[in-house]
Amino acid sequence: MTETISLLRAIRSQSALALLLMASSSSWAATSLVNPKLSLTECDMSSHQAVLHPSLLKQNDASAQWLSPDLIHWSEQKDDIEAAQYRLYYSNSAGLHIAHDSKMQGEDGKLVLTPATRVTAKPDQAQFQYLPAGLQFQLQQDPDRIRQLLRSQLIIAKEDSKGRVLSYTHLQHAAALDALYIDAQQATLGVSLPKQDEKSAGTHFQLWAPTATQVAACVYKNGKASASQLKPMGMDIASGIWNTALKQNLSGHYYRYLVDVYVPGTGIVRNLVTDPYSISLNTDSQRSYIADLNAVNLKPAGWDQQQGPQRVKTATDMAIYELHVRDFSIADDSVPRRDRGKFLAFTHTNSKGMRHLKELSQAGLTDVHLLPVFDIATIPEKNCISPHIKSKGADPEAQAVIAKIADKDCFNWGYDPYHYSAPEGSYASNPEDGAARIREFRQLVQALHQAGLRVGMDVVYNHTAYTGQHTRSVLDRIVPGYYHRLSPSGKIEDSTCQPCGNTATEHMMMAKLMTDSVRLWAKQYQIDSFRFDLMGHQPRAVMEQLRDQLAADNGRAIQLIGEGWNFGEVANNQRFVQASQLSLNGSQIATFSDRARDALRGGGHGDTPISMRQRQGYINGMLDRPNSSITQAYTQQEKMRAADMVRLGLAGSVASYRMRTADDIERRLQDIDYNGQPAGYASQPGEVVNYVENHDNQTLFDLNVYKLPDNSTSEDRMRVQVLGLGFTLLSQGIPYLHVGSEILRSKSMDSNSYNSGDWFNVLDWSYRSNGYGRGLPPAKDNQQFYPLLRPLLENTAIQAGQTDILSTKAAVMDLLKIRQSSGLFRLSDAAEINQRLRFFNTGAQQNPALIVMQLDGSNLPGEAYRRIVVIFNSADTAQMIQIPELNNLPLQLHPVHQNTVAGDRRITQEARYDAAHAGFYVPKRSITTFTEMN
Repeated sequence: MTETISLLRAIRSQSALALLLMASSSSWAATSLVNPKLSLTECDMSSHQAVLHPSLLKQNDASAQWLSPDLIHWSEQKDDIEAAQYRLYYSNSAGLHIAHDSKMQGEDGKLVLTPATRVTAKPDQAQFQYLPAGLQFQLQQDPDRIRQLLRSQLIIAKEDSKGRVLSYTHLQHAAALDALYIDAQQATLGVSLPKQDEKSAGTHFQLWAPTATQVAACVYKNGKASASQLKPMGMDIASGIWNTALKQNLSGHYYRYLVDVYVPGTGIVRNLVTDPYSISLNTDSQRSYIADLNAVNLKPAGWDQQQGPQRVKTATDMAIYELHVRDFSIADDSVPRRDRGKFLAFTHTNSKGMRHLKELSQAGLTDVHLLPVFDIATIPEKNCISPHIKSKGADPEAQAVIAKIADKDCFNWGYDPYHYSAPEGSYASNPEDGAARIREFRQLVQALHQAGLRVGMDVVYNHTAYTGQHTRSVLDRIVPGYYHRLSPSGKIEDSTCQPCGNTATEHMMMAKLMTDSVRLWAKQYQIDSFRFDLMGHQPRAVMEQLRDQLAADNGRAIQLIGEGWNFGEVANNQRFVQASQLSLNGSQIATFSDRARDALRGGGHGDTPISMRQRQGYINGMLDRPNSSITQAYTQQEKMRAADMVRLGLAGSVASYRMRTADDIERRLQDIDYNGQPAGYASQPGEVVNYVENHDNQTLFDLNVYKLPDNSTSEDRMRVQVLGLGFTLLSQGIPYLHVGSEILRSKSMDSNSYNSGDWFNVLDWSYRSNGYGRGLPPAKDNQQFYPLLRPLLENTAIQAGQTDILSTKAAVMDLLKIRQSSGLFRLSDAAEINQRLRFFNTGAQQNPALIVMQLDGSNLPGEAYRRIVVIFNSADTAQMIQIPELNNLPLQLHPVHQNTVAGDRRITQEARYDAAHAGFYVPKRSITTFTEMN
């Protein structure tokens, strides 16, 4: 009788879902009776969404969670549990509402839920331990019925004995979808075309949308024409994938999907949406592009025949240069105007910028890592604004102009993902042509490979720029509530980027989207390495699986590095074992190390105007040059502690390495404290990235403006810059340089230049200016520092001149050459570091201004040097030190220092080794390398 009543209700409401609840077929009908039939005109509707059935219940929360298809957990209040009744209501037309008598109405059906126990408790599953205690309900339903329910409006209500609603909640359904649609994990999603050797034509569309009730593909002849075809799609019940095929080969056409789906708090909507698996799009990502990436017309000449540089055998062979596509060429007058700021700028091999990159490559740089080049949501791809600005010193005009047009101008770092697997259109010569951005990004890769440089990508799979039903949200408009990480109450977490939404790569299909995307970039664009933004928000297991898949796909290792910071809703492995600093031992995946970085630079994240000045670092004044804000000199113990942290960085932060510390105790690096964590945390040197500057926060030059005394000379600033980069380049592990750091790059003291436009992010490859003193930086992130900044920016003596810039460049080039000259600087095994690396001048009696490092090359196959001794002098005076263990050795200055064009001629002229007395004499603020031939 109950089934008959439900069937009649379904017929009255034209509800296909209610009909399907009675069915047990293995496939779904292609159309839905609950919603209006799809029409071709809707492919061109002016809005991105139509609400077909508004929800009468606004979303209060989603504190109930499917732990598995047959188990629900509700983090409910403890009061009235004994007397309460619980029901799961469903409606196929979003008709649920609470009537005047406080009873739930509008349902197509309901299920009585009996708590497994009337005592609240946490779930048993490890991945749900972050949830508050609650009640658990067992569902005695077969999987097909659960699949059907998941396509409806679902509400759990707590009721009193008379059926009056006391409280209610929506449900989080990710775990149930993962369990029910596991077949989707192996599927090929997106659009596929016939292979070149296949005679049959045809275009196949596949979209994972298991909670949708109706899906169709809209096809367009180009990016502007009205839709030419509408093709309904059918869903495979085992995978949740909607698919269809058209007989034509639609290469060069565009498409979108119409998706009918329930959105909690909104109702049943019809979304016109692009494909998460888009490989390219038209202008401003309005339509997805249909193409076979193996097609000849998408490849530059010689693409298939080229072989990337073979100079990286292990991760520690890498020396990385972080670079932004627009920054690189927008101010380079040696690039044709039409190509400035574009992918094609890299193809002008004789431009100033490309000549600079080739010099770096010849010196020892191996990889260029590009800031995001995937499709970006916040850069207008047509009619973007390039303001004309004239500003200098502490003039506030530039920042005021930029603040007004920041979201309309042509610049953004790009950490705002839109479509993960498509190149960004603003960097293409014609963003309207889906083929152009594919072909031209490949030309960029090819040009860098020809310059001897491998290409890495900065990827941002930890969040999307928009969520929910926003017009530029993609994932949530196809499977609402699945792709993003939700709080226990159902709100989208945003710890990685307010107001962005954190993605949930612990969910099967978000992990698949990430891994499929990275694999596409590696295979189709010959990307050699990847830097993961906020990688600690990804599961270690997913990253390790990706590492293995990349190696299998490409027949070689594709290096993975990333930010392994431990914070937010996933901190301390709350939801899964993170890909974070302390959780990646043995993974061969590298994280950025903040240990030596903070010691070298001084200060850290969250510095106030007072602490920014007062917290000097090892290289910029702590030792012997206090600035005017210092009221109490650093103690000898503090100086030695900083020196120990710098040594730790030189040892690659390897946990097992032993070193005598300032308290005269020999310790493993993992036993040294760093803000409550092990200072040495890596099991192997290839798991550590060393740096003192990257795109985030102030440049090293600008930080040193804060830290150094105001009367510091231009030579002081240059020497401090070289010291910072030298510690990075000569440390075990992977060195990482920010573009322009070797030419004293300044961003006019901007602490967060992600949206500060070309003016504050300028790069001058003519070496005439370093970018300092171009006006007060944008108020949004810098206003609290304005009282400090005004006199500093007006001080024209701080701005670097061409002589200083070229001297810094030459000295850094020499350091790259020294690193490249010996495998001892690139040891790939912790055991080798333990055996071959030794520090002198350690312990309680040390001179903290001098770090003396010896590398032992004896019995190392192919090594030219029996011994290398590097002396880092961070003092403002020349230094002498005696090392009895190094007496009567045939040590000579490194050949790079002896070169007639050496970058730091002081070393050639002043540094010496007294063999009889084991004495070393080195200039102030210098890095001197002595060698003994094998």
